[in-house]
Amino acid sequence: MSSWPTQNDDFLALALNWLRLSLRQFCGETVDISEVKAKYLDFMDHNEEKPALLQLTEKFELTLFEQNLLLLCVAQELDTQIPILCAKAQDNLNKPYPTFALALALFDASEWNALTPARPLRHWQLIDFDQRPAQPLTSTALAADERIVSYVKGLNYLDQRLSAIMPPLPALSQGRLSATQQQLTADIAQQVRDYPHWYPLPLVQLIGSDSLSQQQIALEVATNLRMSIHRLSMDRLPANNSEMDLLARLWQRESTLVPLALILDAQSWQAHEKKNLAEAIRHLLSHNNGLIFLASDDIWAKTSSHSLIYDVKKPSATEQKAFWQAEMGEIWEQNGEFHHLSNSLASQFSFNLSTIDQILDLVAEPDSIWHFCRQQTRPQLSRLAQRLEAKATWEDIVLPQSQDDILHQIEAQVRQRQTVYDDWGFEAKMNRGFGISVLFAGESGTGKTMAAEVLANALTLDLYRIDLSAVVNKYIGETEKNLRKLFDAAEDSGAILFFDEADALFGKRSEVKDSHDRYANIEINYLLQRMEAYRGLAILATNMKSTLDTAFMRRLRFIVDFPFPSQDERKQIWQRAFPDQVPGHKALDYDWLARFNLSGGSIHNIVLNAAFAGANTPQQIVTMDLVLKMVKIELEKMEMPINQSLFRWTDPTVVAL
Repeated sequence: MSSWPTQNDDFLALALNWLRLSLRQFCGETVDISEVKAKYLDFMDHNEEKPALLQLTEKFELTLFEQNLLLLCVAQELDTQIPILCAKAQDNLNKPYPTFALALALFDASEWNALTPARPLRHWQLIDFDQRPAQPLTSTALAADERIVSYVKGLNYLDQRLSAIMPPLPALSQGRLSATQQQLTADIAQQVRDYPHWYPLPLVQLIGSDSLSQQQIALEVATNLRMSIHRLSMDRLPANNSEMDLLARLWQRESTLVPLALILDAQSWQAHEKKNLAEAIRHLLSHNNGLIFLASDDIWAKTSSHSLIYDVKKPSATEQKAFWQAEMGEIWEQNGEFHHLSNSLASQFSFNLSTIDQILDLVAEPDSIWHFCRQQTRPQLSRLAQRLEAKATWEDIVLPQSQDDILHQIEAQVRQRQTVYDDWGFEAKMNRGFGISVLFAGESGTGKTMAAEVLANALTLDLYRIDLSAVVNKYIGETEKNLRKLFDAAEDSGAILFFDEADALFGKRSEVKDSHDRYANIEINYLLQRMEAYRGLAILATNMKSTLDTAFMRRLRFIVDFPFPSQDERKQIWQRAFPDQVPGHKALDYDWLARFNLSGGSIHNIVLNAAFAGANTPQQIVTMDLVLKMVKIELEKMEMPINQSLFRWTDPTVVAL
């Protein structure tokens, strides 16, 4: 038995022969077309695997006249005799092309409505024509769409108008899905396969922030269903209504011709909705004969089609740990020696398996992995928050013993999350509270930011400061959107999030008098919920602890009060504030300086100003007189009372002499 391409070519040759003879007969030649016509009709009626032209007829429900009209238009692209015969049949050498008038006269069972916009030839863009002003439709030149000509010839490819904006989804790392993701993939494929065939395929919504896993799952499902899959980003959608309508029709036409799947990248659809693209997307979804995946971070409720909704989560920390260890052992041939490193990586970073695979392809030595992971995740957060260069260490910070102990507990909990939650089974007993949410409360300059730096340095993690006064938006719901973007971007990095100026939210909490008060409290609840869910360390800093009620305090893992430093603590702060390289700092009277009632932040300002002043003297040395001068400037700046007696310092060594 001959192959389908051979059968298709045989049928096309027979159809073209019948068409040529029909045109010659129409022109007055004496030809016998009965035998060819009989073979042509017999081929249409009895061939089991239908040729492409007949598949088109069936898929788009063409009548016999519409099929013959389409064949006439296709023929002029495939047979050089057809244009000559068309000109001769119309008795006009300037018309070497098919027209509707010619088709009406040439074929039996002619239909005047064949070229109306509602009929398939025009609706599905099977035929093109350029009707000039004052020119009747019957005499307008007709041509088959290039894509349709190729299809009839046996070449089935995506229309170039779609392929230009819908590139094929590239094959990602094959098999780089976790066990839970593989099960999800199988479930989606089975549910789509079992969907009633008399209904259009449902919209498959893949919800989550991991776009790479969403694409991988969509690719695997499409491959399982023997579909080719393409990707469409929202920024490629036309905003013009007529262009969008054409795109939707072409997609529906192409998904009728080819087993097609499309993944629509709508991760930031809320922002695009302001550009009037939401309606365009709904229009596209309503013209759907194929399988469409909608990859978004939230459920799309406003669709005109039935949806299957799935949460796409990254591999669990346990799955990531096992993958890290197995892949590192395979690359560096040291199986079993990467337990601690894989445990730390899985605990601090959240990657899908494809990303882990890519990282290991780019890293030469195990010692470089941690630094490379930090670099990989920085761009996502840098757009939303300010990265602080953490330089302070445990030796730099001065706090009462109880506060110091709590900070060390926080460090230990961040380090041991994987052990406690996964290895010791606590995750199976909990459904929330995996994050470490902390409140730093204290006056300005008491060390809240420095403590965050110390933790970041000790844990070798990035520290990002978020100014909540910039995140909070007066429009209802916008604050939550801003916070969601921030936490979603932070999930991969394991970074420490430091929410400065938390008073921007907590200061708004009050008795509910109107809807704005109610939504202000909702914003606080949302922030605390995300802090609890965030697998990293999130720190709130406030100097208005009194505004928090006990319900909020209960939801925080730790509360660290930063008191105003005592005199002994101020002495230590003064001693640690000067780098060892500063000339003269060892001769300063730190007991005297500790008498000034100053916070650590103010002391840092004084030390820096004194260093500049000392560098500008001929001796280039920091003296007690210079430091006291800077103390006075700082007190005046802060409008604090000045005790003149504290400035009557004399060098004890001089008095002794």
